[in-house]
Amino acid sequence: MAVQAQRFREFRMPDVGEGLTEAEILKWYVGVGDAVTDGQVICEVETAKAAVELPIPFDGVVSEIRFDEGTTVDVGTPIIVVDAGGADGADGADGAGDAGGAVTDGGEAASAAAEAPVEAAPEPAVERKAVLVGYGVAPSSTTRRPRKQQAGAQQLNGQAAPAPAPASAPAPSPAAAPSAAGPVPGAQRPLAKPPVRKLAKELGVDLAMVEPTGAHGEVTREDIRAAAAPPARLPLPETADTGEAAAAFGIASSGARETRVPIKGVRKATAQAMVASAFTAPHVTEFVTFDITKTMKLVQELKADPAFAGLKVSPLLLVAKALLVAIRRNPEINSAWDEANQEIVRKSYVNLGIAAATPRGLVVPNIKDAHDKTLPELASALGELVSTAREGKTSPAAMQGGTVTITNVGVFGVDTGTPILNPGESAILAFGAVKLQPWVHKGKVKARHVTTLALSFDHRLVDGELGSKVLGDIAAVLEQPKRLITWS
Repeated sequence: MAVQAQRFREFRMPDVGEGLTEAEILKWYVGVGDAVTDGQVICEVETAKAAVELPIPFDGVVSEIRFDEGTTVDVGTPIIVVDAGGADGADGADGAGDAGGAVTDGGEAASAAAEAPVEAAPEPAVERKAVLVGYGVAPSSTTRRPRKQQAGAQQLNGQAAPAPAPASAPAPSPAAAPSAAGPVPGAQRPLAKPPVRKLAKELGVDLAMVEPTGAHGEVTREDIRAAAAPPARLPLPETADTGEAAAAFGIASSGARETRVPIKGVRKATAQAMVASAFTAPHVTEFVTFDITKTMKLVQELKADPAFAGLKVSPLLLVAKALLVAIRRNPEINSAWDEANQEIVRKSYVNLGIAAATPRGLVVPNIKDAHDKTLPELASALGELVSTAREGKTSPAAMQGGTVTITNVGVFGVDTGTPILNPGESAILAFGAVKLQPWVHKGKVKARHVTTLALSFDHRLVDGELGSKVLGDIAAVLEQPKRLITWS
């Protein structure tokens, strides 16, 4: 057993954030039989904060994958087992594992088999079959004695499992095993390529319940689509009442269909945070509509400036800079409410959060020490933050420690909104769509670029005067961008 413990090593689900309790396995990059090395990325997981890739900390060959893609696993639970013993002594380790695995709590026959001396037998030849990349070799008729965890699965109601057959005895054919109505726990993982698994997840199809038609026994896209297709409706008898006939055939008379999506990962964390924020901090939202034409002209000029070569210059960049100027003029807005210690925490730094919509839900990474950055540096940090978020690669660290947030609802054509505070922050600014509208300019009605800003703040520490000053300063900077210089 000592040899067995040293040879097979378990890799447990780590806490990739701060205090997270679970993570969902999004994708496996390795399969049973694959060799792995220290530092190699083996899978991608999604936590309540972000999607991250996990490297394994040792070398070996994958002997077992404990959970399928799409499974949520508690932190600290083993997710993969690696044979770290190499080729030397492999048979001896297997023999030790088999002898120990035959012992059960309730059987004398199994105990006797375990106590008897066991001679290491040469490994039977394994018939090679076609391999799908990342999913190992398909099972063949050649078998070997069960290991401990497999033998343990044969126990039922405290009764001992039958002793394993001698190595020379032929194993029963898989075809002789009784058929089951559903997937068998611990059964071979269905063969399917990653795009097919993704399609199955999107359509809500259980791969274990799909009949494979691929050339090598793998599940194909057509198999998934066929399994996801709704069953054909049976014709209703003409003489029967429609409602009664529908009930008799098990068909909903309204014909409505539903799709249920599990609430987990980023979306679950966002929902919990928004509920906690909305019912903890008393929100107040103020609005201002103004002429942003000069800022739009400045955006075009900066795009041609060599200092911004290779950088994305957008109205959001100047809105972010205007907010930083307003915070410098009104530093009390950059605070947090500490309920536990009954204190208001004033912050002399600004970690500027940018709300980003991703396929997995809303994330709010932040630009660290945004107050110290020049305009080109801010443009570079903003572009990197947005592109990383859209790729789903935002790290948990990038979403921690924010002090104030901007949400750009204008990109969706929305004029304004009443944003909810990011937990731990005292203010959030919503930037609405910029539109050409009739506007009084120098005593005449002209077509001007107009937008609306909305500032939500925590009324426990930000009163109406402070909130109004901050919102007014942001609008003033964007109306007259030269204030970026005179107020800085």
